[in-house]
Amino acid sequence: MLIDTHVHLNAEQYVDDLDEVIERARENGIEKMVVIGCDRPTIERTMELIDEHEDIYGVIGWHPVDAIDCTDEDLEWIEQLSKHEKIVGIGEMGLDYHWDKSPKDVQKDLFKKQIELAKRVNLPIIIHNREATEDCVAILKEMHAEKIGGIMHAFSGDESVADEIIDMNFYVSLGGPVTFKNAQLPKDIAVHVPIDRLLVETDAPYLTPHPYRGKRNEPAYVKLVAEKIAELRQISYEELAQTTSENAKRLFKI
Repeated sequence: MLIDTHVHLNAEQYVDDLDEVIERARENGIEKMVVIGCDRPTIERTMELIDEHEDIYGVIGWHPVDAIDCTDEDLEWIEQLSKHEKIVGIGEMGLDYHWDKSPKDVQKDLFKKQIELAKRVNLPIIIHNREATEDCVAILKEMHAEKIGGIMHAFSGDESVADEIIDMNFYVSLGGPVTFKNAQLPKDIAVHVPIDRLLVETDAPYLTPHPYRGKRNEPAYVKLVAEKIAELRQISYEELAQTTSENAKRLFKI
């Protein structure tokens, strides 16, 4: 049994066949799915999904690309919703320097506010980091994020960054790119990270693993990620699935 620790089942890509997508995940041994809400509409949909499905949990926060749109009222709303027993984390939050919609200083300010929010409600944080590793790690240190820990989702850093964030009480989560033929870095990370700090995810509908790359991703495909990591680590799929699921349950307290 596997846990997909990061999936966007609240995305418009699933409007027509969500029930079938969820059922395929279950048929492929996906025990639990953690849906990420990162703006008003997707958070609202996340709250619906966790009430409708026993095996779906939620993480809510505000995405750095849209940081400029986030108000104090939005953060207060997130804090209130986070008291729901099936909200297991705050995020995805962080920094994204690839897109230029939100200025860097606005992103940094919101990142810090959300870390403080997570501390108040005592929930782990899920980090989105794109082309901003140095600033991201600096803020985690400045804000003493190790007190709550969390996940560096869709990890894209090198081994030294992995070591640094693991030392700060974070888990490393890998998804589809570990299966890409020419992507050596995530393969190296898959072997380097201690197995008790490793998680698997899809980030569906994005980052679809091989051999479905270029098509819509879905949580059933997290099995392909786990199989590849098990192969790289030269352990059984069953051991990889059990350990990463135990890691997720320990972090999310589920």
